Amino acid sequence: MPDWNAYLTSLTDGWSALREALLKPRVDPAELDALLRQARTQQPVPVIWLFGKAQSGKTSIVRALTGSADADIGNGFRPCTRSARLYDYPAGMPLVRFLDTRGLGEVAYDPAEDIAFCEGQAHLLLAVMRALDPPQGAAFEALRAVRARHPEWALVVAQTCLHEGYAPGMAHGMPYPYAEPLLPDSVPVELRRALAAQRIALRDLPGEPPRCVPIDLTLAEDGYPPTDYGLDALWNAIESALPLGLRALLGADAAVQDLFSRTAETHIRGYALAATALGALPAAGAFGVPAVQAKLLHTLAALYGFELDARLGGEFLAALGLGISAGYLARYAGRELAKLVPGIGQSVGAVWGASTSGATTYALGRAACAYFAALRGGGQVDAEAVRRAYGEAFSSAPKPLAAPLDTETPR
Repeated sequence: MPDWNAYLTSLTDGWSALREALLKPRVDPAELDALLRQARTQQPVPVIWLFGKAQSGKTSIVRALTGSADADIGNGFRPCTRSARLYDYPAGMPLVRFLDTRGLGEVAYDPAEDIAFCEGQAHLLLAVMRALDPPQGAAFEALRAVRARHPEWALVVAQTCLHEGYAPGMAHGMPYPYAEPLLPDSVPVELRRALAAQRIALRDLPGEPPRCVPIDLTLAEDGYPPTDYGLDALWNAIESALPLGLRALLGADAAVQDLFSRTAETHIRGYALAATALGALPAAGAFGVPAVQAKLLHTLAALYGFELDARLGGEFLAALGLGISAGYLARYAGRELAKLVPGIGQSVGAVWGASTSGATTYALGRAACAYFAALRGGGQVDAEAVRRAYGEAFSSAPKPLAAPLDTETPR
């Protein structure tokens, strides 16, 4: 454990405290991992449980929802049960977890183990079915077993590969014609019948009827623009079934356009969410939050092609300036002292610790991006732009970072 007397003594110098906290965190990786596991029991990450046969489009959906490359997703999945695997996004400090059921339709599947793994943490069932596949088989039976156990879990069904039902030379219907309960005549007859047959079969599942969303996620060379056809409708269904603001949290709300910036943004939000969870704990925030912030800065530096050594870290802190350093110190010391006040410390102090931890982490990340982007571009770093990025981000930190997710009753 850290030397608390030495640590509190270091707080007398705001600048050195910030420098030490970010560049030399006083906690080892194993201890930090244990703290994060403890924090996530209080603020669990939403889990999207994917159902679907191989080649149904599950990976394409994860890629579209997160903005990740296919290679990243393929390398990121890790086994968690005998028949399922997990993908954390972003890795290490996730905002969302995807649970993928493997082998449906290939081997006999008993969902009991996966149901037990998900109980208490699964938030949304996302079934993925090729539009022209018959409405039967292993995926339907697995969904039936899960819904029989948890009829309250929300279910969204993505009906994929629409272009397989198009006539030669046919393009996607624009505007998107699948929002209405009755599919219009502009949808090819064979495709319309196949989609309807799946929907009718899904009505027999226990629980509320699922939200069915026809989509077609393709490559540019496939010749079916737009390549993310129906993605907005899928996001709307997810947001309706799982009202946690996940689309905004993942940076998929058009606030960040290019893939490079979006990757940085999702990392920042993931680390800020972790800092929010740590900041609410009575003692962990004192050294856990700065350690998370240090990991974020090292991650962002690597993303921009740099190694965050003492020199570069010192230059970044110098760009932030003494004013931000003093404010950081005041919030840092205040949130830890407040949590020690008898009576209110475990409630008001914890809420303040969580909100300020998330906001300062988010602000540091955005300021670091402004700094590293200027370096990467070969230009002169504008210290005022770095400080402005910090201030604006602190004031506009995403709300989901300021309070734990309400997940006591998974839907």
